[in-house]
Amino acid sequence: MKQMIRADHIGSLMRPKALRDAYKSLAAGKISLIEFEAVLDDSIRDAVRMQEAAGIGAITDGEFRRRSWFAGFVDAVDGLVHKDTQFRFMEDGQAQISVPVPHTEGLIRRTKGITTREYSFVQSVTQRPAKVTLPAPSVIHFHRGPEAIDRDVYPDEEKWWDDLIQVYKEEIAELGRLGCTYVQIDEVPIALLCDPKIQSRIASWGWNWETLLDRYVRANNALVAGRPAGMTVGMHLCRGNYRGHFIGSGGYEPVAEKLFNQDMDLFLLEYDSDRAGDFRPLRFVPKDKGVVLGLVSSKTPQLEDEAVLKKRIEEATAFVSLDRLALSPQCGFGTTVGGAPMTEDDQRKKLELVGRVAASVWK
Repeated sequence: MKQMIRADHIGSLMRPKALRDAYKSLAAGKISLIEFEAVLDDSIRDAVRMQEAAGIGAITDGEFRRRSWFAGFVDAVDGLVHKDTQFRFMEDGQAQISVPVPHTEGLIRRTKGITTREYSFVQSVTQRPAKVTLPAPSVIHFHRGPEAIDRDVYPDEEKWWDDLIQVYKEEIAELGRLGCTYVQIDEVPIALLCDPKIQSRIASWGWNWETLLDRYVRANNALVAGRPAGMTVGMHLCRGNYRGHFIGSGGYEPVAEKLFNQDMDLFLLEYDSDRAGDFRPLRFVPKDKGVVLGLVSSKTPQLEDEAVLKKRIEEATAFVSLDRLALSPQCGFGTTVGGAPMTEDDQRKKLELVGRVAASVWK
């Protein structure tokens, strides 16, 4: 098993006020792109220092250069645009809001770096490993159902998958050449397939959730095949996170055996609420893979109790040994520019809690 980073962080952070103001000023034509970029770079430097001070072992740029956690991928890849989704984010069981999601309108090609600039800048301002996040291929396929791909462009869906996976392989290879040692694949649809309501929804489209799971697993395995030596690839599982709202519920049991036997080095798992179920599905995690327990919520400002976190980590050791476990928030704090329902100070305290507990548990 590759070395674990005990205090991990999923990726996105809340955009600070200076950066939000700069975005507005740029849109209004009050500042130049060069002036905006200066604010952006300074904001990332501050975010890096905050993560380091909190004890986080893998550093990101907060995804500040993206409009949302997957928008950077869509914006950078030829053939992709945003359109409305078939799914709405939920709170208290009620549909609340829809956000634009990936749609294929042309041939998919990587004609420029997707995350290479993000990585290079962060790694230039920290001595710790810089982590890069990418949306899973399923994210590009799932959220608009059968309407996600223009069939005049791709009458053969397998050709679509081949072109999409090639984009990932090219990006990961370039990240490896730049020295990146930690890539995280953000996987939402596989987690959503655990929800019986979503299984029923996609059945109405003529899709079978188990067949879909197999297709997503094949895609994930293909994108990491031949990855650079020394690169750790983790997969983050999430049931949706938009300003604290979610899409689906359900424990990992329906997908666990296939999920955990993918060709990934570790799995970063949402485990901050009952919606994620219990730890029993972890029995399927092979002994050469690690698990990062997402026990600290990025959806509420309430700070978790250290003793409770340690107890939950201990409970997980019934299925995965302590040396193969680590700790993180359950998701990012700024998956969109709208951020999370908390303050930046709340966010900092959450990351400090992750760092503090990890330092105590894995001495």
